Amino acid sequence: MKEFVCLAVFIILSAIFAIAMVVAGFICQYKNRCSVKETTYECGVISTGDARIRFDVKYFNYAVLFLIFDIETIFLYPFAVFVNRLGLFAIIEAFIFVALLLFGLIFAINKKMLRWV
Repeated sequence: MKEFVCLAVFIILSAIFAIAMVVAGFICQYKNRCSVKETTYECGVISTGDARIRFDVKYFNYAVLFLIFDIETIFLYPFAVFVNRLGLFAIIEAFIFVALLLFGLIFAINKKMLRWV
């Protein structure tokens, strides 16, 4: 029962702190508005043109592939730390996981997703 009381106090204090930060933001904000303060600042250079730029889809492909292989390393790190304590079944599962990711890499290479031109 004591743990639930501590948890309730923690949740209530966290909510009060979050609300206090929002209120402090409203209190400390600038009250007077002018056109100079509302413009975007780009290192002292007056901005020109539209901020919306079309990016090529190849950047998206690289980002997705990077995320896939970055997550792979995150999942393999705990396995590498405890490989001595794990049994043969876990090692086989890790090899299957790496094989699936290699299959995905080969698929990306065959679809020419890694070509820059």
